Amino acid sequence: MSTSIVCDAVTFAWPDDTEVLSGLDAAFGPGRTGLIGVNGAGKSTLLKLIAGELAPASGSVTVRGEVGYLPQSLPLHAAETVSDLLAITAARAALHAIEAGEATEANFAAVGDDWDVEERARAELDRLGLDHIGLDRTVATLSGGETIMVGLAALLLRAPDVLLLDEPTNNLDLDARHRLYDAVDAWPGVMIIVSHDRALLDRVDQIADLRDGGIRVYGGNLTAYEEVLEAEREAAERTVRVAEADVRRQKRELIEARTKLDRRRRYGKKMNEEKREPKIVMNERKREAQVSEGKHRIMHQEKLAEAGRRLTEAEDAVRGDREIRVELPRTRVPAGRTILRATLPEPERAPDEAGTDGRDAPVRVLDELVVTGPERIALLGGNGAGKTTLLRAITGTAPGGGPLGAVDVTVTTGQDGEGAVRYLPQRLDVLDDDASVLDNVRAAAPGAAPQAVRSGLARFLFRGDRVDRLAGTLSGGERFRAVLASLLLAEPPPRLLLLDEPTNNLDLASVRRLTQALSAYEGAMIVASHDVPFLDDLGITRWLHLDRRTGLSETDGP
Repeated sequence: MSTSIVCDAVTFAWPDDTEVLSGLDAAFGPGRTGLIGVNGAGKSTLLKLIAGELAPASGSVTVRGEVGYLPQSLPLHAAETVSDLLAITAARAALHAIEAGEATEANFAAVGDDWDVEERARAELDRLGLDHIGLDRTVATLSGGETIMVGLAALLLRAPDVLLLDEPTNNLDLDARHRLYDAVDAWPGVMIIVSHDRALLDRVDQIADLRDGGIRVYGGNLTAYEEVLEAEREAAERTVRVAEADVRRQKRELIEARTKLDRRRRYGKKMNEEKREPKIVMNERKREAQVSEGKHRIMHQEKLAEAGRRLTEAEDAVRGDREIRVELPRTRVPAGRTILRATLPEPERAPDEAGTDGRDAPVRVLDELVVTGPERIALLGGNGAGKTTLLRAITGTAPGGGPLGAVDVTVTTGQDGEGAVRYLPQRLDVLDDDASVLDNVRAAAPGAAPQAVRSGLARFLFRGDRVDRLAGTLSGGERFRAVLASLLLAEPPPRLLLLDEPTNNLDLASVRRLTQALSAYEGAMIVASHDVPFLDDLGITRWLHLDRRTGLSETDGP
């Protein structure tokens, strides 16, 4: 098969005239392509254009073959069944009718060649770990992760020529993620994946970077892409250093030229005052000196301007987003000091005799969760296991109930507020949209001086009048940085951070910034996440697994 998807000068804007893509050219062939880019770059929009759900304002999108599209959120109706989502309900009904003796032409037409449709559907569901889900179960009873996997099963059952996946691992637990990875590895056709999941992007054949309205394609997976990007960055930084040296040299030469011209001007003035030469000769010399001075000044200024232009181009060529650089020494918690003590309910059942609770890693069931600083704890568990409930119980906003049962929590607090707990929910909805970035952070740190808050915000890349922007007007990436600032610059300083799926819906640059910011944090931390590469980058010191049947257990790894 030749190139399957061609985008020719595609332009798209929303009804409010917000432009998303302008004159985009791209082509995608067989194999797996990871489509990356910052939040708002237009990745999801491009998938919808390819899928035919949106139409470009100008240009064209040509697709060879049938397209299957899995959006971030499936449009569902509560009364729909798994069978409906798999698009096999009509064939199943006709098949059952034929088996009941209604051998009509309409029923045979509805079945077509799909006499084994139920068996194939069941096989796809089982392959994706959905063996416990019946075909007649309503989608309203499915978790978010289960819904995504059923949607994927529907596409695999159809076996389209082109498969488009938009953030498919969001809301998936580790087991479901690995099953999805296996399905991606086995896919034989054309696939485009929008994702920030490093493990998934390391399974693709090429990376397509959507940036500044254009797409650049790199052969290999995400790791190979980052190696190429790092080499480009180093070369660009060398060019910046050369350009900076050129600017300094041109400034030096301009100063030297001005010094010589000033010396010549003083000499001419002296000669004129002493009248050593005829007036007509001195006037001619003065005129020539003025012309020469003007030419030299223009020449050196042009050279300086050209050197400045080359420096600007070199700086623009340095790829990579600006980095967050913060220091948070006041968050330090002495090793061994208890920050949190939570008494947990007894589990419904104990682990099996092998002590693994059905998993390979050995487990130690906990009846009490004790957190000492500066531990970095990963909280793992399947969808619906109660991870968010546990985190909210620690904050005091969900003191009991849920799959985990009642939780008795004690947070150790000293005179300086050393037990201060800060919680980052999945939705990042902790900002007042009607208040400025500065006021949001000052609300979290009421005792801090305004200038100190401004200085702190500058380290989160909010400088000048950017701190006065209303939170409701921020882009996704800006809002994320503002939330981080309000969390980490709070007073009293946070000594226990609770993070609930913090990398969901973040682009790779934002995930990197989150990791950078948390590297400066010196307190205790509990992170509920399925993103193992992110957890590895955080330097996790302890792994906990939560299960609705066996409770909370400690393992040696993910």
